[in-house]
Amino acid sequence: MLYTRRVHEESLEVAPGPTTRQVCTAQGKILDVPAHWELLPPGDAGLTRRVKQSGPTWTVKEKKGRRTFSKGVWAPADNIAQARATLSQERSDPAYQKRLDSSRKRRAVQQERYAEDFYLGVLHFLNFAPAYHDLAQQVAHAIATHATPVGSGTVARTQRIPLERRAEAATIAWLRHQTTAYDDMQIARVKGMRREVRRMLAEQSRRLLAQYRAGVVIAAESCLLRRALSKQPHAPATP
Repeated sequence: MLYTRRVHEESLEVAPGPTTRQVCTAQGKILDVPAHWELLPPGDAGLTRRVKQSGPTWTVKEKKGRRTFSKGVWAPADNIAQARATLSQERSDPAYQKRLDSSRKRRAVQQERYAEDFYLGVLHFLNFAPAYHDLAQQVAHAIATHATPVGSGTVARTQRIPLERRAEAATIAWLRHQTTAYDDMQIARVKGMRREVRRMLAEQSRRLLAQYRAGVVIAAESCLLRRALSKQPHAPATP
């Protein structure tokens, strides 16, 4: 057999294997899923957390491009059944629903505060001349609306860098997609090429921002920012 008893007792992070009951380790080794294990689908974070706490698990993740997707968790079937039954009983208690509602409200308040802080961070980074103050507010709002939702996967959700740098990175990313031809580019699959293209487009975006910071007069019909805003869902009217 391709696995050992010791592996069964470990919690691993693996990739999908060649068959439905096989997985691939980070070292490239193929493991057969034990017969008494079953796959817990993703989607219920509370249940997944309980199952992981109850014993060894193999968390299956699949990388596609730059993104990683959860494909579920392999675990002993008995552990999954027990965790599911226990959690179901707890969730049927009215006190649980009350705590859940309270937690949701707290997270909603935290999210609203973060979105506002991020909006102000973007507005500060834009630093447009007074003549473009209204436009800066609209651009900052569009960027914050796009970047701050939980689960968006954008740089705004990372805690590894200060908010000021998150706001700058999110602005440059938004400009890359909204004011350049990046999304339609055919970029050669050469190592470092996409990074180089992004670097060049970032410089182009910074030159664009410099014009608004300096108060350069830009006709409405030539304004790339107004054009981008007009494509946004529920875009505010620009003067």
